[in-house]
Amino acid sequence: EVTLVESGGGSVQAGGSLRLTCTVSGITFDDKDIGWYRQAPGDQCVKVAQIQQFRHRREWWYHHAVEGRFTISPDDAENAVYLQMNSLKLEDTAVYYCAVEGGWPDSCRPASGYGYWGLGTQVTVSS
Repeated sequence: EVTLVESGGGSVQAGGSLRLTCTVSGITFDDKDIGWYRQAPGDQCVKVAQIQQFRHRREWWYHHAVEGRFTISPDDAENAVYLQMNSLKLEDTAVYYCAVEGGWPDSCRPASGYGYWGLGTQVTVSS
């Protein structure tokens, strides 16, 4: 069974940093897209970072709101992916999810069941 588990969330002050970890079991993602998404109450799901992969090709993508502050990186040996978040802002507060082939859903963990999703980890940024 495919399982994705996020960890590393918590509460931080604005300007601080967190590193999220997504551990994946059941599949490898060396030939799949893997990304980080976030969703705050009342908001739609937003893809914040993604690695597009096919065999030995990799392309990085970031949402404008986080580019320059967030970094997504894979750990092939551990079958994991990280999201380093620096210079956190109040508006970064959300539940953060990782997903394999998650696409561009309006809601994270979409009802369609498309993609493989973790359960999410809460990130709260305070002033």
